[in-house]
Amino acid sequence: MKTTLVIMAAGLGSRYGGDKQTTGIGPHGEPLMEYSIYDAIRAGFRKVVFIIRPESKAVIEDLFGKRLSRFHAENGDAIEVAYAFQDFSSVPSFYHIPPERKKPFGTAHALLCAADVVREPFCVINADDYYGMDAYKVMHDALTRLPADGAALMVGYILKNTLSASGSVSRGICTVENGMLQDITERLKICASPSGGLWDADSGVTLSPDDIASMNLWGFAPSIFTALRRNFEEFLRTSGDSLKAECYLPSVVKAEHAAGRLNVRVLKSAAQWFGMTYQADSENVTNHLRALHDNHTYPEILFP
Repeated sequence: MKTTLVIMAAGLGSRYGGDKQTTGIGPHGEPLMEYSIYDAIRAGFRKVVFIIRPESKAVIEDLFGKRLSRFHAENGDAIEVAYAFQDFSSVPSFYHIPPERKKPFGTAHALLCAADVVREPFCVINADDYYGMDAYKVMHDALTRLPADGAALMVGYILKNTLSASGSVSRGICTVENGMLQDITERLKICASPSGGLWDADSGVTLSPDDIASMNLWGFAPSIFTALRRNFEEFLRTSGDSLKAECYLPSVVKAEHAAGRLNVRVLKSAAQWFGMTYQADSENVTNHLRALHDNHTYPEILFP
């Protein structure tokens, strides 16, 4: 069964302070999403969809699209490439965008913008995160068995493996029972506590280093777009007057689960996640990637 990798690359990266989706961070200037694409193709994915701002298409085509359209997996399969644009043209007709609104409408809206180009079971990721090859393998295999409706997948990471040495992080902390997601609680300022453990400085809640965190690595059937559309329209009706409010993908998953319309199986990963939350993270990420090339996890050049 064909599976698709969907990459959300339309974010503004406000904490990072730059266009981190295309920042060269690997030994030869590779952006982080190049590693995600390489790992996904190795795992069996044969289509890549970029969700981007319209003005970014030329850059993304030059960095990835043209090379991928010429690239073949080890078994000879060609790689299909498609683009979706997150902009204000995709909002429903009943909603009028405030003139002062500049921010995108969040990850749920971003994914909804890809509805016309995604017709297969798919995995969706952040462009600026490194997830590890094993995560794509377990996700691809599970997607090939995913029911067409009412079911989804999430790769959960151990919280201590997702932190930044450069500052606090925001994570969705998961409650999991018998391998199924029960709840996600957003913790917005996770950092070391005065006692040496972890806590959410925003709420004062103590956290376990072994808690399961969602890193926005989700797997869905195309039927999820109906739920995204329903929840996004409700968001616009209730929060559309705000200039900064966003409709987040985990919030949609949580709402659909609470309504009994979606069950989410958690695929656990013990891998070290890393990403570009702050500019100060770049040196650490570069060192991690260089080590992965040196130990032959990756070839010297990912896409010759």
